[in-house]
Amino acid sequence: MTSLPVIRLRPKTKPQAIRHGFPWVFADEVVADRRTRAIQPGSFAVLEDPERKPLALVTVNPNSKIIGRVMDADPEARIDPEWLRARLTRALAMRERLYDAPFYRLVHAEADGLPGLIVDRFGDTAVMQPNAAWADAMAAQIADALVAVAGVKTVVLNGQGRARSLEGLDERTEVIVGSAPTAPIEVPMNGATYMADVMGGQKTGLFYDQRPNHAFAQRLVGGGRVLDVFSHVGGFGLAMLAAGADHATCIDGSEPALALARKGAEAMGKADQLETRREDAFAALEALAAEGAQFDVVICDPPAFAPSKQALEAGLRAYERVAKLAAPLVAPGGYLGLCSCSHAADLTSFRNASARGIGRGGRRGQLIHSGQAGPDHPTLPQLAETGYLKALFFRLDG
Repeated sequence: MTSLPVIRLRPKTKPQAIRHGFPWVFADEVVADRRTRAIQPGSFAVLEDPERKPLALVTVNPNSKIIGRVMDADPEARIDPEWLRARLTRALAMRERLYDAPFYRLVHAEADGLPGLIVDRFGDTAVMQPNAAWADAMAAQIADALVAVAGVKTVVLNGQGRARSLEGLDERTEVIVGSAPTAPIEVPMNGATYMADVMGGQKTGLFYDQRPNHAFAQRLVGGGRVLDVFSHVGGFGLAMLAAGADHATCIDGSEPALALARKGAEAMGKADQLETRREDAFAALEALAAEGAQFDVVICDPPAFAPSKQALEAGLRAYERVAKLAAPLVAPGGYLGLCSCSHAADLTSFRNASARGIGRGGRRGQLIHSGQAGPDHPTLPQLAETGYLKALFFRLDG
């Protein structure tokens, strides 16, 4: 039998959700006695139901609202290098089936059975985000497992972001295995070339989740002019140039991100077809309208305006405003793509806000496609937060 500590659900807490695959245990659902509060963050424990029957092996962080995260449905499991290699092997097998080049999200946290852990792969380099205390504590062992399973030569730990602060973890970036890349890494995707700054860029350096939505946007291109707002390193703009757009304008508030977009265009031989503008996105949309500018395709992919339930109403108003400002910039019969990465805003709420905004912008449109993250970002059905990305594509009147 295991010698691990035990945490127990409160008498009125139903265990069915855990038994059916829900991966989180909230602090107000467990008996918060002195022994539970004394468990070291990132340690492992056996979760019991109110009748003292073992439910699962969990990792515990008494400092977090999510006090327990299910690591294994077997309460007797051991979280060791062999366990890590098995989970990574399973995750890698699916990505290798889906993609013919080693550029993808390799681990998508709870959906891959590695709660709080993100790993993006850039060829021989892996960038990990340990957003849970257990993963932070075992970062070196995770890196070794990545080398053993995926054959990567460099592993970078990117310890930045809101998720870590919620776990009580400090911010840091360091190279655990190999040497830090001295230049951005070229990433081929949908016929375009992107530049990923894995040491100083946003998140892990590139957003793989929009890959299928980039591909859909490419189908809307018939030459012409495209506008990519909140473009980061040129996600949609470069994809549409690769598909034959005559010209792309990328707008973002980060000059380093736009510099990477220009380098990507250069690598594609499209430098003279890309214009970048470092501006506040809302101000830029208003300025373009004042200029009378119009585009055949307009895409807006803003940051999470509704990162929590408390921010939902304000976030939906922001999404509505984006749609209102973007709609007049679409040429008659052109296309508008609107995206949300806010898990707190479900698809229906986001769709309604977008439709209101388009109407307030004086346009009418057909919703022709709804997209989500690619299959390297699998969704855990029991956890809505893993299905965070929404992408709506409209054909506007004219």
